[in-house]
Amino acid sequence: MAPRSSESVHRGERMAAILALLRDQSSVGVADLARQFGVSQATLRRDLTLLEDQGLLVRRYGVAIATESGAEVPVAYRDRRSKAQKRAVAETAAALLPFGPQTVAFTGGSTTAEIARVLSSRVDLVVVTNALNIAMELAVKPRIRVVVSGGVARSQSTELVGPWAEAALSQATIGTAYVGVDGIDHEGITTHDVVEARTNAALIERAERVIVASDSTKIGHRYAGSMAPLTAVDTLVTDPGITPEAMALLVEAGVNVIVA
Repeated sequence: MAPRSSESVHRGERMAAILALLRDQSSVGVADLARQFGVSQATLRRDLTLLEDQGLLVRRYGVAIATESGAEVPVAYRDRRSKAQKRAVAETAAALLPFGPQTVAFTGGSTTAEIARVLSSRVDLVVVTNALNIAMELAVKPRIRVVVSGGVARSQSTELVGPWAEAALSQATIGTAYVGVDGIDHEGITTHDVVEARTNAALIERAERVIVASDSTKIGHRYAGSMAPLTAVDTLVTDPGITPEAMALLVEAGVNVIVA
């Protein structure tokens, strides 16, 4: 595969940042975005056109406006954000997996995908996942056995969800599950989509140990899809941005918190 040009990488990072701004502000002017990223308005409009074609925003009279689907940044753009932090969290989380033969599961997410990359050199793993990007990453490794759940693909997360996925996952025997979240608070772990949450809950229920890998910006947030109560989480691996108050709350609930 030919390497990506620096221009395409910068564009992807810029679009990820645009979606993050819209998530926080709901709308932002095109001229303001062009100035902020140091590009021409013509270049910025091309970026916005691509994001609009994916249903992630709409444009009205020189303003970019977030859509409901845009509240969840697609995994393709999440991969480009906070790379150093994600890598540190991923390496720390991967180091928690014991040596020797293991059955390990992954839900979707940019951080869980990074953990899968770290573990891809192992030769003794059976991997269970409903995430297409993770399955593709590991399927080419001849000494890793990959089991994919089946189901209906969600474009935002590239996860397979729904009754087929739930039925397959509910029969799996899983040692360690690496779980990605959109929110974690005193009640539990959540994601944007209710159907995806039910599918991931089936995976979590079959795991002997649940490790949540999340950047600190997601701590304290809660979304519509509940995956599991906090009591189901054994360990949270996060970055140094976690506040002392959040740390104390999670530890009090019995979660082992590790700062990468």
